[in-house]
Amino acid sequence: MFKKMTKLERAWVLYDVGNSIFTMMVSTLIPIWFKSLAAESAMDSSTYLADWSYAVSAVTIIVALLGPILGAISDHKNFRKPMFTGFLLVGVATCILMGIVPDWRLYIAVFIIAKSCYQLSLVLYDSMIGDVTTPERMDVISSGGYAFGYIGSCIPFIIALAFYALGLFGYMNMKLSIALAFIVAGLWWLLVTLPLLRRYEQKNYVGQSGKAFGESMKRIGNTVAHMYRDHKNVLFFLIAFFFYIDGVYTIIDEAVAIGSALNLGDMGLLVVLLLTQVVAFAFATLFGKLSEKYDSIKLISVCILGYFAVAIFALFMHSLWQFGIMAFMVGMFQGAIQALSRSYFASIIPQDSSGEYFGIYDICGKGASFVGTMLIGITVSLTGSVNIAVSTLAVLFVLGFIFLQLSVKTSKADAKQK
Repeated sequence: MFKKMTKLERAWVLYDVGNSIFTMMVSTLIPIWFKSLAAESAMDSSTYLADWSYAVSAVTIIVALLGPILGAISDHKNFRKPMFTGFLLVGVATCILMGIVPDWRLYIAVFIIAKSCYQLSLVLYDSMIGDVTTPERMDVISSGGYAFGYIGSCIPFIIALAFYALGLFGYMNMKLSIALAFIVAGLWWLLVTLPLLRRYEQKNYVGQSGKAFGESMKRIGNTVAHMYRDHKNVLFFLIAFFFYIDGVYTIIDEAVAIGSALNLGDMGLLVVLLLTQVVAFAFATLFGKLSEKYDSIKLISVCILGYFAVAIFALFMHSLWQFGIMAFMVGMFQGAIQALSRSYFASIIPQDSSGEYFGIYDICGKGASFVGTMLIGITVSLTGSVNIAVSTLAVLFVLGFIFLQLSVKTSKADAKQK
């Protein structure tokens, strides 16, 4: 797949390879190190999971507010690349800083900045796809990004995991091992992104007659009104995406936090999640090929049902091998549902306003995945049960499936009218 891409397509895919290490750190070492710092303040497991969930929710609210505005601004000529570069550099710097800060409160503050910059960079990155490839290749290229992102992130993560293991087993000072792990993650994120910074040029943009901010705010309002009036299929898809991807990102972000709260053993959890990346690579590649034969909506529906099964299975998860089964199931659908959703949305929006549309898209996705984290935080606070808290995510997948079917019906109705 990679050899058949153009140089620009490969450069775009490499950002998925670069930033995926941060996703792995968020899912693994970041919550583990936060728990270690929090334990120094005698924080119990339930409080730790609740506070971590609230921190993740804070990030998503920030991105939900800023994503569409910055995305719309980036649609103006020569805006997207420098904005992307700025968020990249701040994200890398704060990623490295997380391996140094000594207090759990400061750690959470730096995490919020790092993850916000990471997600805002993805708003701009996703909107680049119309500039780097053709509409008929979007499914394949988007799937390739996630697939190679999963397998590529294994390289720096194994190095980071080795440093962590040296500290865990007493061969190195733990604070030094954590610092080195985060330095590896930050540098990988930056260096693998350099080809995109060198090759990318914004081809699709809107005209600018005044101030970019004022124009952008007006265009966002017009776009939402236009979707409600003339493109309800897009609107229903965004609502569906809001619910199902909220559940997906909650599981990704909180996998290790959930396992740690169940006292499953940190090293075992990390190894399981590393193997999950290999599973995710294989299945993201498979679904990319299937998208050439089958409708994207049908494949997305299969993924939603798979995640529903994961949420129900969480009710019975009490051991590491059961966590491994759940992680394998997540790996099967994780890359596919993200890639197919991204490429399908890109195929139904105007390319000259892709930044604006992807800003709204990311409100419903990476920038608004606070419902699941808040749901877990509140449920575990009320019940004290991690299993029940995770299983409540099933509701999000049911709602996502329902609205996805409404989007399909609306599209068919619009097609008949035309």
